[in-house]
Amino acid sequence: MSYQPSVYRSTNTLSIASLVFGITAWCALPMLGAVVAIVCGHLARAEIRRAPAGSMDGDGMAVAGLLLGYLQLAFIALAMLFVFGALLLGFGIASHFLHW
Repeated sequence: MSYQPSVYRSTNTLSIASLVFGITAWCALPMLGAVVAIVCGHLARAEIRRAPAGSMDGDGMAVAGLLLGYLQLAFIALAMLFVFGALLLGFGIASHFLHW
């Protein structure tokens, strides 16, 4: 009977934080959660790439956190464009009809 030592694979903590803040960005803290998810996701992927092959898990969680963070920022940008566009269009229509 041969004994094979078990290989300990740790999960990157920053990848967990990226996923948690990516989810939080959609539930509670839109801007802050998205930025933290993106920063932690990039840092986690860099750490995982630098670690010895097969010694660290969490790349999927880091990618999911990045995706959620970037999608939230895109959603915020589109919402701001819509609001500013509606305000400008509203002021334009009002000034057209009021003729101050």
